[in-house]
Amino acid sequence: MGYSNSVYKAASDILHERRLNAEKAAERRKEEVYERFPRVKELEKQISMGGIKTARAVLAGGDVKVEVEKLRDRDLAMQAEVKRILTDNGYPANYFEPKYFCKKCEDKGYYDINGKTVRCSCMKSALISCACAELNRYAPLSLSTFESFDLEYYDKSINPKVKTSPYEHMSKVFRLCQNYADNFSKNSESILMSGETGLGKTHLSLAIANEVIKKGYGVVYASAPPIISKLEKEYFSSDKDDSLFSMLADCDLLIIDDLGTEFYSQFAVSQFYNLFNSRMLSNKPIIINTNLTITELKEKYTDRFVSRICGNARQLDFLGRDIRIRRK
Repeated sequence: MGYSNSVYKAASDILHERRLNAEKAAERRKEEVYERFPRVKELEKQISMGGIKTARAVLAGGDVKVEVEKLRDRDLAMQAEVKRILTDNGYPANYFEPKYFCKKCEDKGYYDINGKTVRCSCMKSALISCACAELNRYAPLSLSTFESFDLEYYDKSINPKVKTSPYEHMSKVFRLCQNYADNFSKNSESILMSGETGLGKTHLSLAIANEVIKKGYGVVYASAPPIISKLEKEYFSSDKDDSLFSMLADCDLLIIDDLGTEFYSQFAVSQFYNLFNSRMLSNKPIIINTNLTITELKEKYTDRFVSRICGNARQLDFLGRDIRIRRK
C-alpha cells in the first residue's frame, strides 16, 4: 500500500474531471460547427446510426458481407466529407476529438501494454499532488520545506555540556535530514527525533515528507493523541475494521509526531509497540518525534518498548531554545 484511500479517490476524481471537461469541450466544438454547417450535423447523425443499419442488414438476411461492406464504405465516405468540410473552412481534421490532458491514457489514469494494465504517469503525478494536499491539511503547520528552515534562530555560543553550539549541532541535523530525504527508499532507516518543544522536529520531519512524497512514495503523518483515539475507536468498533492500523503499518513512510503527549493507557502502549514492531519487522521506516528524553520514554513505555525503537532508529537530538518564541 502506498497511499490512503482518500488520496486515491481524490486523484481519480481529478482525472475524471479532466476527462469530462475534455469531452464537454469537444461537444461544444461540435455544436459550434453544426450551427454553421447543418450538413455536418446530418452526416454525423447518419454515421452514428451506422451500427443500427449494420444490425438491420444482418437480420434482413441476404448477402450480409456485401451489405456490411457497403455500409462501411458509406460511413467512410461520410467521415471523409465531414473532414473535408472542416479543413476547407479552417478547422483541423480532428476538431471533434476530445483534447485529453494526457494523450497516453486519455485521462483514465491507466493504460494497457501487451494485455497488462499499467498506471500512467499522470495518475502518479495526481497521487503525489493529492498526498501533499492531505499532508498539508492535517499537519499542525503549513507544509514545511528545507528551504524555509532557518538555522539562524539557533544560538551560536558553545554549550559546555555538549561542547558545541546549538547552531553547529542543528546544522548537522539539518544536513542529515536533507540527505535522508534525498536518498529515501522503502528500506531507509528509521529516525527518532527528540528534544524540547519548538526546536524544529515537526518542521524537519514534514520537510522530509514533502521531498519523499515528490519521489512518489506514500507518506502518512499522524500526531500521537488523535491517532490513538482513532485506533481505540477502530479496535472497539463492532465491525472490527482495522483499515487505519493497516494504513499506518503499510505506508512507505510513517511519521508519528508528539509521541508521549497522548493520554497514557496500556492500550496506547500496546498499540504503538505493535505498530512500530510491525513496521520494523517489515523494514519499513518510521520517523518518531518526541519531547521526552530516553529516560522519560522508558518510564512511560517500558524498557522493552524503548529498546525496540532505539535499537532500530537513528537518534537525532534537537538542541537550543524554543525558536517559535525567538521568532516573536
